[in-house]
Amino acid sequence: MNKKGLKVSALLTQGKPAEKSVQWKKIQVGTKTQTWVEVPEFWSETAASIIASKYFRKKGHHKSAQMESSLKHLMDRVFLALKTSAKNQKYFASPKDLDHFINELKYLIIHQMAAFNSPVWFNVGLFEAYGLKSEGEHWAYDFKTKKIKPVRNAFARPQCSACFIQSVDDSLEGIFNLVRNEAKLFKYGSGTGTNFSSLRSKYENINVGGTSSGLISFLEVLDKGAGAIKSGGTTRRAAKMVLLDDDHPELLDFIQWKSEEEKKAQALIKAGYSSAFEGAAYKTVSGQNSNNSVRFTDAFMRSLLKKEKWKLKSTRTNETIQELQSSEIWSRLSQAAWSCADPGVQFSDTINEWHTCSNTAPIRASNPCSEYLFLDNSACNLASLNLVHFFKDGNFESEKFLHAARILFIAQEILVDYSSYPTEEIAQNSHDFRPLGLGYANLGSVMMRLGLGYDSDSAREWTSLISSIMTSQAYLTSSEMAQLKGSFAGFKKNKNVMLNVIKKHLRSSLKMTVSAELQTLHKLSNQLWKSCLTEGQKYGYRNAQATVVAPTGTIGLMMDCDTFGIEPDFSLFKYKTLVGGGSIEMINQSVGPALKVKGLNDVEVQKVLDRMISIKSLKGLIPQEMEPLFETANGEFPLKPMAHLKMMAAAQPFISGAISKTVNLPQSATPGDISELLIQAWELKLKAVAIYRDHSKGSQPLETIECLDC
Repeated sequence: MNKKGLKVSALLTQGKPAEKSVQWKKIQVGTKTQTWVEVPEFWSETAASIIASKYFRKKGHHKSAQMESSLKHLMDRVFLALKTSAKNQKYFASPKDLDHFINELKYLIIHQMAAFNSPVWFNVGLFEAYGLKSEGEHWAYDFKTKKIKPVRNAFARPQCSACFIQSVDDSLEGIFNLVRNEAKLFKYGSGTGTNFSSLRSKYENINVGGTSSGLISFLEVLDKGAGAIKSGGTTRRAAKMVLLDDDHPELLDFIQWKSEEEKKAQALIKAGYSSAFEGAAYKTVSGQNSNNSVRFTDAFMRSLLKKEKWKLKSTRTNETIQELQSSEIWSRLSQAAWSCADPGVQFSDTINEWHTCSNTAPIRASNPCSEYLFLDNSACNLASLNLVHFFKDGNFESEKFLHAARILFIAQEILVDYSSYPTEEIAQNSHDFRPLGLGYANLGSVMMRLGLGYDSDSAREWTSLISSIMTSQAYLTSSEMAQLKGSFAGFKKNKNVMLNVIKKHLRSSLKMTVSAELQTLHKLSNQLWKSCLTEGQKYGYRNAQATVVAPTGTIGLMMDCDTFGIEPDFSLFKYKTLVGGGSIEMINQSVGPALKVKGLNDVEVQKVLDRMISIKSLKGLIPQEMEPLFETANGEFPLKPMAHLKMMAAAQPFISGAISKTVNLPQSATPGDISELLIQAWELKLKAVAIYRDHSKGSQPLETIECLDC
């Protein structure tokens, strides 16, 4: 590497302006108000609608009375800021390399090959492009003083990270400071998670006499605060995670909190109130603005399997307050998840076994969707690669994939010190540890287009390899940047710990068993991890974490993905309920390519597709032996629940953080089925799991039939 800066090739653009690599079109989008939007000609109306409704700046554009109306406007704003920051931070060897970097990034976005997390599109460039200001105290790294300083204009140093983890002190001041800081995050489009195990339970005394009002009473306050704020100023809901350790005195109350509230919501729905998440029923009850999870230790899981008792302990004195059968706790959790999908589970010992900075502090919490797991009071910006665009004629374009992963990861790194954060501590930890979350989307579609069923050994082999190659390339890029800019500040203290985690990734790659046709990619995976370890031993790493698998909901629609994150398709035909009203019909676009892979000619494929769209079904139109290729989470060819866990287990050893994944169950599933699945998740060494039984809630964002009253 050139120590003067990073070198970037024009692999994708060949030096030509990215905007000229496609034809552009203007289409009308919107339901209540029609808006003209300019996008590349192959972008769908859904993708155009997403950027128009979610990301375009609608007010405050000082150069024109018009709002942003083109993907070009959005990119110009974001990449002006990114280019300015990259230049100021001196990342690149020459102006030419910087130009290549920005042009290659634009190409990735234009061709729907990648996307940043939503806060980047919400916030970045509003000051640089339009001179906009947003008053409020945030914190950012000052490049002159090399210290964290307050920032009064949140658009000059915008909030770029989607994922935050915050701690809470066991005091009224601490609780309401968290309310304040959560509000800042929600305002600019981010989500946050907190472990509330430090809060005294209702069984414990307070200093002035009497007993605490308890955990749930304060969780209700935080829930109402989240419900009052639209994320990023759009119709997107605020996102938060509420976590509790397995020995907190109010564990049972926490487990049953949302299921009890769900009963109230169902009663209101039966009484005629709207079933929409933004409707009267769910607005009336508490707990609806968060995902809840219990963090289970290996000690608890062993006590469960041995049918032993478990102690719930004081948060202040560690004295035993109550002793219960582990099986009773587990049964209550399984029943609650059956009735309303919450709580999920996280396995704290497995999480900390892969922790790169355990000499600093343990991992206690996660972001709202459980993929970002790191130190308290830290943040992570995400970006995802659309896997469909890295396959051509069934072949994985590894050179293009490695190039795109490197480009995207460098961009995420530049954003770390450019960004602002809601507290001084989060800003300091972000600067000192620099965790990033590169990930992917559309995995389910890729498997279908390769002619592989989601629940197949071949699909799992591909998933392991893609995950391994992506993460090793990210860490290799991180070491490359460490050679230029220095390792992250916390690396020295955690050097041996982090190198041991890299070795665990390498060992997982080496012991991978793959079929003959994937041997070349397996060799690439091994080679990348060996280089990653060697370079890390020499230069360290710029980033404490590198990858996660996020849900990619909104940006997945922006990239016209059929499937999101690591998920299979929900159903070949589905309707997505839009927050704010209405729904959009979504039909899987990978069915045609999958049928061609299976030997059907163009005429036969079109005949099947026409009939499928007409009757909203594929059943009876294809041979029975072909049905596993089109298995989905719901719908006419439903996957077995274990298929979800096996796919997660294929990816997890090669991901820095965790995997945001919902294990979908049919409506007929029992609490016992959920209990067994969660035990198997622990045995498979997964870090976090969420369960959803179809129609267990009165409202859900995806339906296999159109919801006419949404």
